[in-house]
Amino acid sequence: MKLPSGQQPPAPPVPVTPGPAKTTDTGQSGRETAVLSARQQLDQLQLANRETMLARVAEIIQRQGSGSAEVLLDVRGKPLQVSAAIGATELTPGDWVKVMRAGNELQLMGKLAQAPEATIARALAQRMPWQQSLDSGLVKLMTALNRGVIPELTPGQLPKTRSPQPLPEAARQALETLLARLPVSNTLAPGAGTQNNTVQQIRQWIAESGLFAESRLTQTPSPALPDLKLAIGRMITALLAEQGGDKAVLFNRLTPLASPGLVQAPLQFPQALTSTPPAMSSEPTSVGQTLRMLAGMLNRITVNQLHSQILTARGGGDAPAPASTLLMDLPWVTPQNEPRVAQLRVEQHKDEASSKGRDHKRAAISEWRLNLAIDLEQAGALNFEVSLRQQEISARVWAEKQDTLKQVNEELPLLRRSLSELGLEVTDLECRRGSPSYPTTKLEHRLVDTRA
Repeated sequence: MKLPSGQQPPAPPVPVTPGPAKTTDTGQSGRETAVLSARQQLDQLQLANRETMLARVAEIIQRQGSGSAEVLLDVRGKPLQVSAAIGATELTPGDWVKVMRAGNELQLMGKLAQAPEATIARALAQRMPWQQSLDSGLVKLMTALNRGVIPELTPGQLPKTRSPQPLPEAARQALETLLARLPVSNTLAPGAGTQNNTVQQIRQWIAESGLFAESRLTQTPSPALPDLKLAIGRMITALLAEQGGDKAVLFNRLTPLASPGLVQAPLQFPQALTSTPPAMSSEPTSVGQTLRMLAGMLNRITVNQLHSQILTARGGGDAPAPASTLLMDLPWVTPQNEPRVAQLRVEQHKDEASSKGRDHKRAAISEWRLNLAIDLEQAGALNFEVSLRQQEISARVWAEKQDTLKQVNEELPLLRRSLSELGLEVTDLECRRGSPSYPTTKLEHRLVDTRA
């Protein structure tokens, strides 16, 4: 049988027989009961003879000393345990297979190649438990910049004899460049959004977040690009160069440091804002601890990249899936030079226009939705929800503190006027107390169920 593109055909098709019901009969009576049982099972699935369908491999139970196995298939949402001589076709739980009913048997016609989303989901699951919050990581890096790092022990060296050493020059340059380009909160005053330099700074802030590192490298193949993810990579390379040996092997042996909040809710975005920012530490860390922390930060950025791809590729949930989703952490610093993180979620939703054009094709109208979560030192936790559809815009601000709620309400007229000056029609503008409820991405059996 000719298989659709992307399938891997077995050779030859393997008969898969539904398991018979248990019986104490023998001889011809037992065989009739077994045949009847197989026929009944297939009839219950409403599968006609010579009809093909897709099934998911839920579990494989190997039989010792034989080439056959018990395979539990998920067929149209119902479990079906079958006996199968697997042969050269290797099956694993989670695989999708094409089967055809042939009398009272199922013939295995082919195994579908894994979809790109499955590969992304596996990579996402591998990194999820090992994420380090960017703000706490930057705090430790600033300590390393000022106090140095403790070198690893050499043979015969006592721990107490180690003294902090300055960061390698390449790591220092990468970190200093990164910190110098982070925005400071007091530079974004109310009403500054209409100024060209402020808009350009925000664009730079987003572009250098690390989410677009690989895309930027393809456009400008230069390792010196100012980018959060690339800067972390340069610091890792410089620290590993001091250790000698195979850099890739040394780095892969490290267990990345993880932030507790990201372990408890690894795919919640944005994360619940905390009122206790990471504290600056005067104690230097070792080279190994610094590398583990950098690995955790790298995982955090990579998880945001993979999570964005999963949400874009698969969507899910009751509401229509967005055409594209971007999740990113945006580091910034307070006037006291303390690192913080803003969390940005951008979604594009496409709808078909109600009226047709001359070419009788419906025009797609995009609606952009932006969610920004940020915790300011004096104002406290703030959440912004903005929706833009053609020239219409609506915004809602959530504030935890009562004083901040009052202050935001006083600034709403200025926001309305600024948006109108940009040629936008403001349809809704309000501020509420508390925080919004964000959708979560759930995990089931190490596969991603993206209902976000």
